[in-house]
Amino acid sequence: MKTASLISILAASAVLTALAPLATAGPAETRRADAAVLALADDYFDRFLFPTYPTNATLSGVHLYDDRLEDLSKASIDRQVAALRAYLGRFRALPEAGLSDRVRGDRELMIASIEGSLLSLEVVRNWQKDPGLYPATITGSAFSIMQREFAPAAERLKALIARQKAMPGVLAAARANLVDPPRIYTEIALETMDGSIAFFRDDLPLAFEGVTDAKLKAEFAASNAAVIKALGDYAAWMKVDLLPRSNGEFRLGAKTFALKLKYDEMVDIPLDKLLEIGMADLRRNQAEFREVAKRVSPGKTAEQVMADLAADHPPPAQLLASFRDTFAGITKFIKDKRIITLPSEVPPILRESPPFMRATTFASMDTPGPFEPKADEAYFNVTLPDPKWDAARTAGFMAQFNYPVISNVAVHEAYPGHYIQFLWMHKLDDRVRKMVGASSNAEGWAHYCEQMMLDEGFGQPGHGGTDARAADMLRLGQLQDALLRNARYIVGIRMHTQGMSIEDAVKFFVEEGRQSKEVGEAETKRGTGDPTYLYYTLGKLQILKLRADMENKLGRSFSLQEFHDEFMRQGFPPIRIVRRAMLGDDSPTL
Repeated sequence: MKTASLISILAASAVLTALAPLATAGPAETRRADAAVLALADDYFDRFLFPTYPTNATLSGVHLYDDRLEDLSKASIDRQVAALRAYLGRFRALPEAGLSDRVRGDRELMIASIEGSLLSLEVVRNWQKDPGLYPATITGSAFSIMQREFAPAAERLKALIARQKAMPGVLAAARANLVDPPRIYTEIALETMDGSIAFFRDDLPLAFEGVTDAKLKAEFAASNAAVIKALGDYAAWMKVDLLPRSNGEFRLGAKTFALKLKYDEMVDIPLDKLLEIGMADLRRNQAEFREVAKRVSPGKTAEQVMADLAADHPPPAQLLASFRDTFAGITKFIKDKRIITLPSEVPPILRESPPFMRATTFASMDTPGPFEPKADEAYFNVTLPDPKWDAARTAGFMAQFNYPVISNVAVHEAYPGHYIQFLWMHKLDDRVRKMVGASSNAEGWAHYCEQMMLDEGFGQPGHGGTDARAADMLRLGQLQDALLRNARYIVGIRMHTQGMSIEDAVKFFVEEGRQSKEVGEAETKRGTGDPTYLYYTLGKLQILKLRADMENKLGRSFSLQEFHDEFMRQGFPPIRIVRRAMLGDDSPTL
């Protein structure tokens, strides 16, 4: 479970207990019970979440705390834990009986978010383990002020300067907090430092060069220089002092991994069964890939076809344009086939991924917060190869951006994936559902869309495709991405609960997931700190089962567009809550 923010310290859900039948309540009693839950949720957001996580507030479109920065000191962490425990007690004290179905789910989501936050702060404890957390916090905080024009540039610059003055203190807190971090975490943090420093040195000044107030610009130059120096000193400290003593364990272990899944996604399937489900889906996708590859090139092996597919990509300089060129055909298909209601005709803005995101992210969607009143730009980020790389490394990196995969990523990130789900979130009148949700819903939806679009005919002759071979190539691209998500699923469980080595994880991505070595290395790094990134495949499988169950229930009256629209109306909670709303029961999600 997560709040709608790039800061993911607050992420989780509650242990789902057996659900007792709701007591019968009249409309007045129900309204009073609902109002109590929603009022406490407002109190939590307004008096705890936004003031404690100012970057979260900015990203959410709440601009009361734009001049503040997160306090990551040990004393602040202790205060957060105490506050979270108090809120948890207050939410639990509100009875479930008598609530409307919608608010019953909201109460679960709030309890869930708090339970997960406590797990993160008290058990996972990345604030003690991850040196990259601290530069990522200050960089993300500055980026949230820079990226959207929610206020005049001079006003935003004043807020940025106030935040910058607190940034060296965040890096000082890191030195006090970090205890025996995993070596891989320190290595990743060092790898991203050049990008973070370049962001402050190059991107921020450029973004505010139009400000004409000389005194303000001089103050910014001083605060910005202090941050650059503090980051440089922090990088040197990590390299000389922290790295040699970075011998900690990144693995969560089976108990914590299972709890995180239970809290974040409301999934309590035993890990051995969960791994069995993931392996079965991997084998299905591998078999289908071989079958489609044989149709595309009968005389070649699947590996040879994969190599041909990997080589068929645009030049790096044309990558953004290649993504942009997919939009018209995809949106036309969605409208023609009545896949889902499109709330807006405005496309997202394609751009290169910000420097501090490039080490572990190939493509992403950056949407304005659910309460943003003015700056409504949505950005589709794509990571380009570093111009300093040699030809071999660039080719390995670009292998993931072959033309069929570009189409698949556009479906995932934009239409009808993340961007469309974001647009639907702005239509909700439920503050809890705007702020709190699950990755298995958001990422599961986007991953489900990749397969669903092709299953409905996208890319076939007459539906954006030229011939059967072109359609098969699109299917290969979709399957390559599905295999990537399968590999994440299995590597995450095995690395964190079964002792799989980093080297074996990279090998699994390459050999079983059909990815390049460069992709395998980046994905494995991500998995050390994002242990439950199985949520892509997990969510997709849950949505497919929900759809099948809805089709079985409704028979001929089933409408794909109405199914998708109703799914969007639920927000992005765990699929268990969506199932209850759409099917009216608590049947298994898998």
